[in-house]
Amino acid sequence: MARPREFDEAAALEAAIRCFWTRGYEATSVRDLALAMGITGASLYNAFGDKRALFGLALDHYIKRGFCERSARLEQQLPPREAILTFFNEIIDLSLSDPERKGCFIVNAALEVAPHDPEFKAVLAEVQGGMEGFFRRCISAGQAQGSINTSQSADDLARLCLGVLMGLRVLARSRPERELLEGLVRPVFGLLK
Repeated sequence: MARPREFDEAAALEAAIRCFWTRGYEATSVRDLALAMGITGASLYNAFGDKRALFGLALDHYIKRGFCERSARLEQQLPPREAILTFFNEIIDLSLSDPERKGCFIVNAALEVAPHDPEFKAVLAEVQGGMEGFFRRCISAGQAQGSINTSQSADDLARLCLGVLMGLRVLARSRPERELLEGLVRPVFGLLK
């Protein structure tokens, strides 16, 4: 009979996310992870697999509780244009409220891990496609309702929003200035009128 786990897996996963997010994948050792998670290395391997597998679980959890929850909530609760504006405003507030300036775990992984790991590259491309899809759905709906102008295609505007989002999250790490970040997205808001 297997022994029951003597630690909270959800709390341990949250600790792993913070560790990877703060230090990056390469700079985080299994020992760092076990210490942050409050478990032994053996327990880490038994519960989560190796460092790479744990990183995948951490990234997946971050995506689901961050982007997926935010985009679903905004799409359900707000008109299309306001959903996009609120999305960007929430990201700016989130970026500026982080005293550690960790940035976005998704963007950090795209910069550090994706270039060297085809599997994570595919995962991150799918996530970015989901982000682009959120913007495209909102823009298309807004164009159909007349609340977003049709001078640009929904595809092009969605790609622009994705690019601005990625740039915003990178800039917020080195220049966490509200005026800079809001100035980055203001032209997007102008195009969406």
